[in-house]
Amino acid sequence: MLDIIVPVYNEDKGILRLFDEIEREIKTPKKVMIVYDFDEDSTVPVVKEHQNDYTFRIDLVFNSLGRGVLNAIKQGMQTATEEMVLVMMADSSDRLDVVDSMCGLMEQGYDLVCGSRYMKGGRQNGGPVLKGLFSRMAGLSLHLLTRVPTHDCTNSFKLYRRSMLRQIEIESTGGFEIGLEIVVKAYAMGFKIGEVPSEWFDREEGESNFHMWKWMPSYLHWYFYCIRHTWFGKKA
Repeated sequence: MLDIIVPVYNEDKGILRLFDEIEREIKTPKKVMIVYDFDEDSTVPVVKEHQNDYTFRIDLVFNSLGRGVLNAIKQGMQTATEEMVLVMMADSSDRLDVVDSMCGLMEQGYDLVCGSRYMKGGRQNGGPVLKGLFSRMAGLSLHLLTRVPTHDCTNSFKLYRRSMLRQIEIESTGGFEIGLEIVVKAYAMGFKIGEVPSEWFDREEGESNFHMWKWMPSYLHWYFYCIRHTWFGKKA
């Protein structure tokens, strides 16, 4: 069974499209956790109305850790009960036809499987130019400098082994850098990391909650954490 964590913020216009894609593209047995920050979130009534329309289970999970995507992801990870835990965004930005392949790698013994836009066969379509350039440079340079076994360490589209997550202390305080933190800590701890080529599309509905300049120092912290560990055997 696969637990899918979807943090949301007023995603009423696109959430059913995501459910349709999950139904169509992911054959692995699954349940979906919609993690929301406040009762007035416009996603909630849409989910309540349609959560029995699909073959998979859909749970609404209130984020009790504090507002924001970071705490929503942490809440989902704490709530998950299955050994395979997938984080995805609600904006249908990631092609989901690779999820079964990601699960297949985990069944072969991998602890963390990254959807990789920057390996052979992967692709990024649209989005802010500076954000894309920063993400690509960070992923490719970290792979070259440290041999971390993914070309795309910053992508949020990742599959985690729950027993691995229980051994990693999450220190991130900003936002989406939690994915990078888990990758570099898993690598430093000797967990097995793999990747599959994935394709990303800029969102069509709503506005992105990614704040590049605000979170840049946090990304750089974990970037250099990995370099220090690899080159000098230091964690910080």
